[in-house]
Order: sequence, then structure tokens, then C-alpha cells
Amino acid sequence: MDGVSKGPLARLVCHCLLIETAAGLVLVDTGYGLQDVRQPYPRLSRPFKALLNIRLREEETAIRQIEALGYSARDVRHILITHLDFDHAGGLEDFPEAAIHVMDAELAAAEGPRRGFVARNRYRPMQFDDVRTWRRYQAAGERWFGFDAVRQLDGLPPEILMIPLVGHTFGHAGIAIDTGGGWLLHAGDAYFFRDEVRRPDRRCTPGLAAYQTMMEVDRGARLGNQARLRELSLDTGAGVRMICAHDRVEFERCLAGAPL
Repeated sequence: MDGVSKGPLARLVCHCLLIETAAGLVLVDTGYGLQDVRQPYPRLSRPFKALLNIRLREEETAIRQIEALGYSARDVRHILITHLDFDHAGGLEDFPEAAIHVMDAELAAAEGPRRGFVARNRYRPMQFDDVRTWRRYQAAGERWFGFDAVRQLDGLPPEILMIPLVGHTFGHAGIAIDTGGGWLLHAGDAYFFRDEVRRPDRRCTPGLAAYQTMMEVDRGARLGNQARLRELSLDTGAGVRMICAHDRVEFERCLAGAPL
């Protein structure tokens, strides 16, 4: 599953990204939230919790880690969501004063008729039914390295963009940040394994390949966007570093400041 574990169990992560701006803190995804930890059902899907062997720890929630840095929930003014799957949006209600930025197609899919096993289980309305400050977007504006982009996000600095990367879900998006020393792209679930990018011959573990296929809503779009990300990752002149949401090795390298 993860390409490195030696025992019967693999280890994946589901990480968030916290950005300091003049407009306050900006959080990319939330992971699981306090309510998910304290009362998992029916907020989470029993089949998916069993399938993924999800470990819920309060100290690992975004709100508790932000508090450990000396901030409070009020300091998080904006949350950008790559998509509304249960493992990315469970902490939205831990930040009641934050504006939630999402692609219009993603929110429509999560709130609309959820037909089929995957759609019923990936979106958990209890995780976001108290959110009132949605900011919904469609692709518009100048393109970013050949990708569609959403610029001029409401209340956010121009250095932060949403990059539609449809396929895993109908409104999936990456978040691109101009750090002043190059771009960092949080690619969400546009890919799951580190060797799906940064090398011309795409490689993925059988477990993650199967999971991506199970969860996709548009195979052509998913693989097409992944191929474009791979091409961008190999362009040394572009100055773009990218990280997905679930790869353990990528995450540990990023924490250590090592090359991705």
C-alpha cells in the first residue's frame, strides 16, 4: 500500500497545510475533526473506517495542532478545500468563523443526490451541514502552467490559487501557493503515491492504484490531470514543488525540509 512498510499494515497520512498571511491563517483541508474523534458514527462511514483502518487521535486534529502552535480557531480566517471527502473536511466545523473556499462542482456533488456506494460514503453531510460561509468558484482567469486556475479568491492574497484537478471527484482542486521562492502545490488526491510524479515512468503500489480506481468519478480526467502534473514535476525550470495528501514518505520529506 505505502511502498515502505515491512509488516502487514501500511501507514498513510492525511495532512493539512497551514499558511500565514496578512489576512490571518489560511488552512488547506482540515483532515478529521474533533467530532469525528469523539463520536465517529454516523459522521464517518463504517465500511470506509474499517477498510482504511482509520486511527482517530484528538491531538492530531488540525485545531489541536494549531493550538499547539499558540493560535486559536479564530486565527484561521480561511479554509481552502481540495475536495469534501470525509478525510479532508471533517474538521470544518472546528473553525466556525472561517470562510470555506471550494469549487462549485464539489459542493454541488456533496450536497446533491449521492447515488452509489462510493458517493454515499465519501461525502458525510454531518461534517459540514453547519457551515454558512461558503465561497464557491468556477475556473476563470489566467491559466497557471497550462492548468485552469481560480485567481482573486475572496479575501485571500493573490499568491494563493485554486487549480481545478477533476477526476478523483467532480470538483477536486489543488492549492498553489507562491512562497516567494517558488510555488508549492498541494495536489490533494490528484495522485496518491510519490512515484506517480517526478519520474517519466509512472509507478504506484497495487493497493493505492486500486483505491484510486475505486474512488474516481472520471478516469480520463484523473489520469490526464495526473499526467500533466507529472510533466510539470519534471520541468526543473518551473520552480514548482508538489505534495499529495496521503503519501507518508513525501510528507516526512516535507517536514524535514528535504527535496521532494
